[in-house]
Amino acid sequence: MTMQTRSLGTTGPQVSALGLGCMGMSALYGDADRTESIATVHAALEAGVTLLDTGDFYAMGHNEMLVGEALRTAPAALREQALVSVKFGALRSPDGDWAGYDGRPAAVKNFAAYSLQRLGVDHIDVYRIARLDPDVPIEETVGAISELIEKGYVRHIGLSEVGADTIRRAAATAPISDLQIEYSLISRGIEESVLPTTRELGISITAYGVLSRGLISGHFTRDRQLAANDFRAYSPRFQGDNLQHNLDLVEALRKIAEQKGVSVAQIAIAWVLSRGDDIVPLVGARTRERLSESLGALDVTLDDADLAAIERAVPADAAAGDRYPAPQMAHLGSK
Repeated sequence: MTMQTRSLGTTGPQVSALGLGCMGMSALYGDADRTESIATVHAALEAGVTLLDTGDFYAMGHNEMLVGEALRTAPAALREQALVSVKFGALRSPDGDWAGYDGRPAAVKNFAAYSLQRLGVDHIDVYRIARLDPDVPIEETVGAISELIEKGYVRHIGLSEVGADTIRRAAATAPISDLQIEYSLISRGIEESVLPTTRELGISITAYGVLSRGLISGHFTRDRQLAANDFRAYSPRFQGDNLQHNLDLVEALRKIAEQKGVSVAQIAIAWVLSRGDDIVPLVGARTRERLSESLGALDVTLDDADLAAIERAVPADAAAGDRYPAPQMAHLGSK
């Protein structure tokens, strides 16, 4: 496995071709093992992964502290190569409920102060609001991050889950390195207007959900019982007939993967990698075993015949069910 590099847009840093999304090590996918999570971060850094993604609201700061511990206990050379991307702005209550988003400039700076402390770093490499605050113009939120850059607390500005109009407004305010947004074989909504816009403006994509929360990993079974603290227990794509339909798509994909001698997860990640050098997939591995499998995607080459076969097996818009439950879908940016 040779780790390639890609650039986060025309204004951002060089990063590894795959990034590690750390959210599942703390929240939303059932219980995780802290020791194994930290070992997985270390293994990722040792393999040449440089981009680590977290959020200040993932288990109310737990994930940032976990990433901070992983960085603190990693060898110095690996720690220095790490680039940390942080999402902020989602408001939580003590019982874990979601209470909207806050993109006010004062809040942006407050969130950053706490993140720097929890992560144990003197700067955040890429900083982004997790979802657009409908009550605060994106220009004000991005402007506040720009002030943090001027003071050395942030290096680059990112966006998350916003549409083409918001991307243009943000880019007119300050240089934007990348947009983090869901993109996978069964979540291709960005291809209509978002991806053309980011490419026009020289903004890259960091793609999360490349395995659709494990749904197209090849490891999810029809009879799997999900814990109450697992987000997927309430996700439309994992319910009833939707699940049956979506796992049928996975079986069609499995046939192609087997013909190439690779796993379903590897071919799904390789497909995202094939969409352009301006796209950096984030893999949500919580164990070293799953990380190793994901990294194997870097050695998978998809030719035109492979891509055509994948498109036939899993056409665009083939998935059944929305990406999130209805209340959360309402917060996703379409503008």
